[in-house]
Amino acid sequence: MKLFTAENTPAYIVKVFPQASDIFIKYMIDYCCGGSKPLKESFKEKNLPRELILSELNTAYQNWRTEDNEVMDWDTVPLPELIDHIVHHHHDYLKNELPALGEFVTKIFRVHGADEPHLQDLHRLYNEFRMEMEQHTIKEEAEVFPLIKQYAENPNPELLQRIKEANGDLEDEHEVAGDLLKKMRSITNGFVPPIHACGSYHITYDRLAELELDTFQHVHLENNVLFAQL
Repeated sequence: MKLFTAENTPAYIVKVFPQASDIFIKYMIDYCCGGSKPLKESFKEKNLPRELILSELNTAYQNWRTEDNEVMDWDTVPLPELIDHIVHHHHDYLKNELPALGEFVTKIFRVHGADEPHLQDLHRLYNEFRMEMEQHTIKEEAEVFPLIKQYAENPNPELLQRIKEANGDLEDEHEVAGDLLKKMRSITNGFVPPIHACGSYHITYDRLAELELDTFQHVHLENNVLFAQL
């Protein structure tokens, strides 16, 4: 079994071993927007324990492989099918989750904000993220994804150039969304509620953690699989 090294990129590792995303999130290693640079660069930039993380990755991977898990090779999936997967699994999730989770974020800010000042920042960051992702998914579904599907049926340089120009803006928006999630994780102590937290507090933080994971997987599929094939 081939083991991961510091020369591998986070994007590659997540393609081979999707559960690696949990480890990367724990150490705040970017596998989406910055996922194409070797892992060793993240170790150096963040002063992370190189051998410890590699050992954790490879041990988890070996255990995962013994369970006969299979990995979807997204690089072999036709672009229209990949787009449909992104829309149905990630965009639809955001459409349902963002308004509902927003009510919880507002609730804990209203109830606990006076004693927990960071909840004001969380409320602001969350609503910035929500607006960013709602506008982003609309743009993708209305403009960019139809162009990519057209290109898959009839490749031509003019269409490809239009897609690449649009993708530049989308990847910038991905980075903005990722930065907002990282700030939310930072001010919430990794989405760990305080000891005295009520049930709504726990639910909010659990759902924020789920939102973070889904968004990073979503952006990974677009940046490192879909857009990378164009």
